[in-house]
Amino acid sequence: MSSITIIGTGNMARTLGARAVAGGNTVEVMGRDQAKADALAKALGGGATAGRWGTAPAGDIVILALLYEGVVPAVAQYGDALAGKVIVDISNSFNATFDGLNHRGETSTAQEVAKAAPAGAGVVKAFNTIFRHVLEQGRPDVFIAGDDARAKARVETFVESLGLRPLDVGGLKMAHWLEGAGALTMGLANHGVGNFDFSLGVTELPG
Repeated sequence: MSSITIIGTGNMARTLGARAVAGGNTVEVMGRDQAKADALAKALGGGATAGRWGTAPAGDIVILALLYEGVVPAVAQYGDALAGKVIVDISNSFNATFDGLNHRGETSTAQEVAKAAPAGAGVVKAFNTIFRHVLEQGRPDVFIAGDDARAKARVETFVESLGLRPLDVGGLKMAHWLEGAGALTMGLANHGVGNFDFSLGVTELPG
């Protein structure tokens, strides 16, 4: 099992934390509001703890469960405290109409995290194509992207501990297209599917 720190105290942090605890992982949560972090750790149970914002995370895998505009600033603030960690960005940089991304050019929040992260940290994009309640109740495929093979392997092990299937889409530049897939899920939810009770996945032909 894995040692996880979740930076953030919102709904995705709660859902990922609950699944991580249920999967036998060690969980620490951190938030700018210490009272919220303490309350979330208590609610998660399973020995979950609350760390202090900005201090060195206890987890080997650090999940950034923040809105996209807060992700890179948080990484910059933590600085060398993230050295040697596996950093997982789960955010989506949607525009105001949820039909595109805020980035200019073929970048992503995860790629910008890699620029801000200290040497030795491995950055992985994951979980961004999954609606929170589907992650909570279902068994969605989890697409991951990253340049560091060891970091991806550790995230794959974590994903499997949640009872889910990790699917490697390639290097970190593919995070841009994973964020595009996040926008695709919004388009499907608002149009072709008509609800948010689904996830993107891969169906393989038998034999």
